[in-house]
Amino acid sequence: MALPRRTKNRLLAALSPTDFAQLSNELQPVELTKRRILYEVGEAFDFVYFIEDGFASVLTTMEDGTSSEVGMIGREGLVGAPALLGGRVSAQQVVMQLPGTALRIGAAACKAAFEESRGIRAVLLRFIADLLNLSSQTAGCNRLHSVERRSARWLLMASDRLGDDVLPLTQEYIAAMLGVRRSGVSEAAGELQRSGLIRYRRGEIRIIDRAGLEKTACECYGLDKQRLRQLL
Repeated sequence: MALPRRTKNRLLAALSPTDFAQLSNELQPVELTKRRILYEVGEAFDFVYFIEDGFASVLTTMEDGTSSEVGMIGREGLVGAPALLGGRVSAQQVVMQLPGTALRIGAAACKAAFEESRGIRAVLLRFIADLLNLSSQTAGCNRLHSVERRSARWLLMASDRLGDDVLPLTQEYIAAMLGVRRSGVSEAAGELQRSGLIRYRRGEIRIIDRAGLEKTACECYGLDKQRLRQLL
């Protein structure tokens, strides 16, 4: 039975009624727990996930086990994009940062609809291009910008995708996403808190002054915000 045309996912919402109907017979709602791994490195793409709540991180992991985030996906996108381009196994680990929900579809069924419908292909390719641009921007950001400015950028991006200024995340986890030492994030968070931009207590970060935090963030956040606006 086809799903009614009600969805929080921005990509699905952008589809025409005909294109949405083509996918909706295969879409299934799923609950995604915090830290759930959607794909491991080398794991086959069995499903594609259209996120509705929460957000996922795309992580690149090194031989020594350290990792850093190269992509962030919320309700503006989907998890499993490489499967639509012919990929068979994941090259990165993808994990839910926070509990959420998604509409899940078999990768083969999604790829078939992607290839058959020009409308579906156009909408999903816009997101794929955005994800590639985000990955490239993140690589440059990690190399050139300070931990404080990167932390501000990351918090704003997470808030945008979650749709909330309260982020139930620890400094340790943010450090892992940025690929830096926890002490560096602690120092940066302390400075942001002293400046009145955020409030931190263990396990929760609240954005208090969004405009001020945007001024502190590196220019990469402005580019991400612009890309999201153009995408949606």
